[in-house]
Amino acid sequence: MSARGTALVTGASSGIGAAVAAALVRRGYRVFGTSRDPEKVASPVAGVTYLALDLADESSVEACAAAAGAVDVLVNNAGESQSGPFEELPMDAVRRLFQLNVFGAVRLSQLLLPGMRERGRGRVVMVGSMLASFPLAYRSSYVASKAAIKGFANAARREYAAYGVGITTVEPGSIATGISERRTQYVRDGSPFRGAYDTMLTALNRNEASGISAEKVAAKIVAVVEARRVRSFYAVGSNAPVAFALRRVLPRGVSETMVARRHGLR
Repeated sequence: MSARGTALVTGASSGIGAAVAAALVRRGYRVFGTSRDPEKVASPVAGVTYLALDLADESSVEACAAAAGAVDVLVNNAGESQSGPFEELPMDAVRRLFQLNVFGAVRLSQLLLPGMRERGRGRVVMVGSMLASFPLAYRSSYVASKAAIKGFANAARREYAAYGVGITTVEPGSIATGISERRTQYVRDGSPFRGAYDTMLTALNRNEASGISAEKVAAKIVAVVEARRVRSFYAVGSNAPVAFALRRVLPRGVSETMVARRHGLR
């Protein structure tokens, strides 16, 4: 084991996951990164050992945890971005989203936390989204999945604090990672929501294209991992300090209207 310990970063083939894995390698960690197919990672991060992980397959989650062994830092980053009008979301797609964004991360955490607890140290970081705090129309399934993983972390963190293990959520805002090209979308032909949906999506893609880099998100996550005391929640990007300050003083309806208007909605 390296002097700083062993880290496991899910979804480390690109975007935030790759940036976090690279940053942890530079900080001296032994780093495992995951991909559904490690042999097909286009730009593997130097110094990272890639493990196969399919969050939709519990046996794959268990095999990944076993292969990683004693892990000191777990960054649950892998997942899916999904959008579509609420009434048009196929339930099989919603179930898949929750399996990837919530249940898979919960199960992996369950498998690795006992070792952290027994060793008296560890960090688990759930990579959420500011949309969990500032919900956006036509992103309901994604918003709900990120709110759910934050809920697990918020409640579980007190169970582990006495054992020297910190559990937290980092919520990025708009990030320029090309995620708009990979987002799954569900809109029926002739949908009455098509006009408003397209308006939202255009604004969303524009905001993401001009968002912060994955490296800035990674820097925040590494700082959280190495903090002496871990808070329950962190946010980065999309002018987060101002956004959350306004959310605390403004009526909830006002902040929700501000989010809608930022995306071209009324």
